[in-house]
This record gives sequence, structure tokens and C-alpha cells, in this order.
Amino acid sequence: MRRFEIAGAVLNEDEPAFSVAIAAAYRNRIRPLCLCRQPGVPMYVAAMGEQHVIKRMPLSGGQHDPGCDSYEPPVDLSGLGPLIGSAIRLDPDSGMAALRLEFSLTRTGSRAAPTPGASESTSVKSEARRLSLRALMHLLWNEAGLTKWTSAWAGKRHWWNIRWHLLEAAKTMLVKGAPLSEMLLVPEPFRAENRDAIEQRRVAALSVIQPQRTGPRKLMVLVGEVKEFQAARGGHRLVVRHWPGFPFLLDDRTWARVQARFEAELALWAANDASHLIAVATFGLNAAGLAIVEEIAWMVVAENWIPYESAQELRLVEALAKTREQSIKGLRFASPADQPIVAALLMQHRPRPLALFVVPASADETYAAALEEMIAARPEMDSWIWHVGQGEMPALPAR
Repeated sequence: MRRFEIAGAVLNEDEPAFSVAIAAAYRNRIRPLCLCRQPGVPMYVAAMGEQHVIKRMPLSGGQHDPGCDSYEPPVDLSGLGPLIGSAIRLDPDSGMAALRLEFSLTRTGSRAAPTPGASESTSVKSEARRLSLRALMHLLWNEAGLTKWTSAWAGKRHWWNIRWHLLEAAKTMLVKGAPLSEMLLVPEPFRAENRDAIEQRRVAALSVIQPQRTGPRKLMVLVGEVKEFQAARGGHRLVVRHWPGFPFLLDDRTWARVQARFEAELALWAANDASHLIAVATFGLNAAGLAIVEEIAWMVVAENWIPYESAQELRLVEALAKTREQSIKGLRFASPADQPIVAALLMQHRPRPLALFVVPASADETYAAALEEMIAARPEMDSWIWHVGQGEMPALPAR
């Protein structure tokens, strides 16, 4: 049971006075301290309807104790490490994370050719200076806590709470001084009886990017689940789940590039009916009020919304989903596919935390050397390695 210091009082999260204390902290903008370590780790309070929850500050997970629910693994085990201090800069006073984006949120002149998947074509060094679309989605997913899972949560993760956690995470991030949440569009769950109200809220959200007679066109960032693709005159329509009747348009050239660049993601989604395909895209409105995609990337997530990037990782994610031990999925962010990252972590594993790695059959000596170096840098952890080219997935170690 977690303990917090709130306005000088120490409370357990199961105490009756706890909900009253965090509601007051929300109103008065007081930062609770998580007492998993001393001194306490600053956190913040978010409103979830009429309820309030305590959430960790952006990229502060490593400051918490490994046994704390707010803990996040060391950034050097995922693709997040190279981004800290360059593409992502933390302000210790405000607790906000300032982001530098590789893509633009404005467009001047005629629409430029989209560059889907630019994150795979540039070096790690150049990527680390700015966030690609994929890296931004990974950051949102990570900071929203959507990389964590335990079997006790089965059936408890739905789009409405996915959406809330994404938007809350975006409120802690700044793009050119403005909260990312102001330019992020995540569809709210659709209910037929609320269709008119939902459409009115969507129209209000899109009002900030209505085309103007002069000046650059403003763009927004979409994060939503793909329902289907439909052939259209001169391209394709992307239909996003929960937004019936509001398609996003991709021209022929963009659609061809998307299919080539994201062939693996589209194949993984097609191969597993329980999985979800998440789109992240920049888009604007044309004079007719239609949503036109500028740049786009995809991420495949399992039935429980945990991301994966290969059939082998899906096997691992599905196996971990059945255990009561909490797992944390590693994400690639800006790292190229030929660079190892931790596939998942079991930080509460005993006697020592366990790092899980999936080595692709295409791995060469350079990959093996980088993996060995990564493991050696974390002597406090045990390692589990699946060499895909050598056979079936090994059994997961018992806790």
C-alpha cells in the first residue's frame, strides 16, 4: 500500500481521508510526495470525472522505488535514453517536459509530401535531437502508464481510460511553450445516443485549425484506433474507431508510401484479430472541412493495448499477460530496428528484477555485442533471452 505526504500529512491510499486530501491538493495545486523513497518524490493530482488520482511527473519513474507502482525502468534499456536532454528537456521547476518535434504542426504553401516513418531512415544521433511521430506516440504511451500490465487487470482497460491517460500525459508536455494536450485529438468513445453532443465537441476541438485566408495552416495530432481503410477517388480514407462519418484522407502517393514503410505493422494487425492498430498522424482541414493527413505512423498493440513489433514479441506479451506479476513493456522510440532494446521488464521479480530480450533471427555480431554491453551495464538485473533463430520461446522463469 502506497503512502503519500499531502500538505504535511502522511496518508495511506486506503485511508478514508485520502480521497478528501487529494481533492483538496487538486484544487490548491499542491504536489503530493510519494514516500516510496526518502526524500519523497513529487507527483501531481489529476481529475478523472468526479474522482481524483495521483500520477507521477513526466519521466520521473526512475526516481521511485522498484516496488512502487509509479516506478519506470532505467531509460538506457529502451530507446528513450538518447532523447533525454535533447528532444525531451525537463523543467524541474514546472515539472513539465519540453518536446522538440521532428515534424511540423503548421503548413505553408501547398501541401508537402508526407514523410511517414522518417524515424527509420535517419541516424540515431539525428533522431535524438527531435521526436518523430512514432517516438511521440511511444512517449505518450509510456508516460500514460499503458506499457504496464498484470493479469489482475484483465478486462479493465478500455478506450475511455486509454484516452484519459493519454490526454493527462499530454498535459505534462510542452511544444513551443504550449501544452501538447491543446493540439492532440483523441476520439472520445462513441455512443449513438450522444452522437450530436460528441460531434459538437469534435467541431469545437477542430475550430483551432480551420483554414484561414492568410498565414500558415495549423495542424493537429491525431491518436486513434484504426477501424478500416477504404478506397477513395485519388487515394484512401482512414476510418478511425469512435468517429463514424469523419474520415481522414490520404492521397495515392501517401498511401503507397505508408504501405511500403509500415508493411510489417499492417501485416501484424491483419494476422491477429484481437490486436489494435493505433494511428498517430498530423492533419489539417481543407476549405471543404475535410481532414487531410500530412504525416502518419502506426503502432500495433495487443488485445490488452500493450505494444509489440513482431510476432515473437506478441507471443511474449501474451505470455506475460497471463501472469500476476506486473510487466513493463520496452519501447523503441527513436532507436533503429537493428539496435537491441529490452522487450519487457519484471521489476518486482525475485530474487532480482528480470530483463527480457527477444533477439531477431537477423541479428548479427554488432547486435550481439550491443546486447552484451546493455546487459553488462545492469548487473543488478537477471536476463532472459529468446534467440528467435535458435528455436521456440524459452519458458519464463518462475517468480
